[in-house]
Amino acid sequence: MNSRDRLVTTGTELLEAHGLDGISLRSIACAAGVSHGAPRRYFPTYRALLAAIARSGLEDLDATIGPALAAGDVRRAARAYVAFARERPEMFTLLGRHDLLEGAGGSLREITGRWFADLCTALTRSTGRRATPAQCLALWSGVHGLAALASRRATEPLTPRPVDPLRALDVLLDWAT
Repeated sequence: MNSRDRLVTTGTELLEAHGLDGISLRSIACAAGVSHGAPRRYFPTYRALLAAIARSGLEDLDATIGPALAAGDVRRAARAYVAFARERPEMFTLLGRHDLLEGAGGSLREITGRWFADLCTALTRSTGRRATPAQCLALWSGVHGLAALASRRATEPLTPRPVDPLRALDVLLDWAT
């Protein structure tokens, strides 16, 4: 593995173990076994390294939800999205940090833009009427919000008997489609 790939892999591992606030350019370089200046050869800024780490996580997520959305299976894609958020909460948090990632490289929007287009196409097919961008964004927001709550286990204390986030997801999808 070359130094660039080692930095991204190590950064991903540290992110998942310690969260965004628990990592730095120096800690990633140290754990990757390179000098503290080495990351600058591959990434002009810390944000560029974070974007590369985010790109890696986004590609992992795309491997599951991309094909489901392309096939028009919104339910399978949404369940995979929530599962990713629950299994990899720190990566999920980084993916939502557009304030850090905007303009840092990684071409993240090329993936999420395709997801959004595929979601709109799938909604149009499932409802039999053209889905507007606002309708697609409303569904995306609902799924993302539920995933964010589930990633931090914030849904658990809401009721005396826990509500399975996937059940709530089904309710949302039944309503939207």
